[in-house]
Amino acid sequence: MSGDVKNNAARNRYELTVGDATAVVEYEKRDGTIVFTHTEVPESMAGQGIGSALARGALEDARSSGRKVVPLCPFVAKYIQRHPEYQDLVAEEGGTSA
Repeated sequence: MSGDVKNNAARNRYELTVGDATAVVEYEKRDGTIVFTHTEVPESMAGQGIGSALARGALEDARSSGRKVVPLCPFVAKYIQRHPEYQDLVAEEGGTSA
């Protein structure tokens, strides 16, 4: 796998392009947090660690910008569960209803 995760702020998503396919994590900025709402990895990219690389890149960007995250997207939430080094980024929030 090659490529870098990029924040496409104009489209409110992080992107990872490999070849001619692009995986994305969509987000919204709310109250000083980044709310991850949806992850999509094209079938042609499945099973290659692309989703994990994308989640890691998005979380690292949130960390470097000093923002907390709200992982509404099940993929990002599960990634954080499996990688405790990112649990400090999760916003302590009472109401995360969508």
